Amino acid sequence: MVKKRAFLMILASLVMGAIAAWMAGNWVQRAGQVPEVRMATVVAADLAIPFGTKVEQRHVKLLEMPAEFVPPGSFASIEEVLDRVTVQPVVSGEILMKERFVDQGDGATLAALVSERMRAVTVRVDDVIGVGGFLLPGNRVDVLASRRVDGRRATAETIVRDVKVLAVDQTAASERNEPVIVRAVTLEVTPVQAEALVKAKEEGSIQLALRNPLDDEVVVAEAEPEPASPPVQAPPPAPRPAAAPRPRSITIIRGTNVSTERARS
Repeated sequence: MVKKRAFLMILASLVMGAIAAWMAGNWVQRAGQVPEVRMATVVAADLAIPFGTKVEQRHVKLLEMPAEFVPPGSFASIEEVLDRVTVQPVVSGEILMKERFVDQGDGATLAALVSERMRAVTVRVDDVIGVGGFLLPGNRVDVLASRRVDGRRATAETIVRDVKVLAVDQTAASERNEPVIVRAVTLEVTPVQAEALVKAKEEGSIQLALRNPLDDEVVVAEAEPEPASPPVQAPPPAPRPAAAPRPRSITIIRGTNVSTERARS
């Protein structure tokens, strides 16, 4: 009886040991396995792409990354982004996003940069009007117009506020930061602003005022008071007609009789 009980205990120990070894083996096997990660392909910049540049093959490369980390709006193939034009500068290694590019279509590069329902208007400038040559594509400016009234008094007003510089001369990319004297500046304006800009240019002269890129406050200048007109002098009073001379008379007293006679002139 004792031998039979000992035998059962040994057998039970062996069975439990085998079960524990099997469970430990499964746990070690699961812990050593790397979970399968689904990968996806995205397009990234192989070098810096300036503002207003048409994308070429040399500008881009393909990257592999986990699909769950792919940002929405990215490109999956190089063919999707080729010949598109950048509307913002792109740094090297950056994942390309669709909202930072526009289709060039059949127009020129500058036409692709013009926003929807906007117009590009070019104005002739010199070193003064062009803010000393410090204007670069992407800057924002105000446009001031001045003219003379009645050939004497000069007036000035801001006709367009906070508009974007699309290009200086024929350059639409801001690759340099040093001042450059240019002959023309292309601005992005609405159709109404375009009419006001051309009208002001014909009536007098214009001046560009460079804005801080973070300044979106609209400052309304107080109107210059009109000069006071000289007081209107009242006309002198009309001269009064001369009074007719009174007739002279002579009083004659004779005793108790009194009479008056007009004197002869």
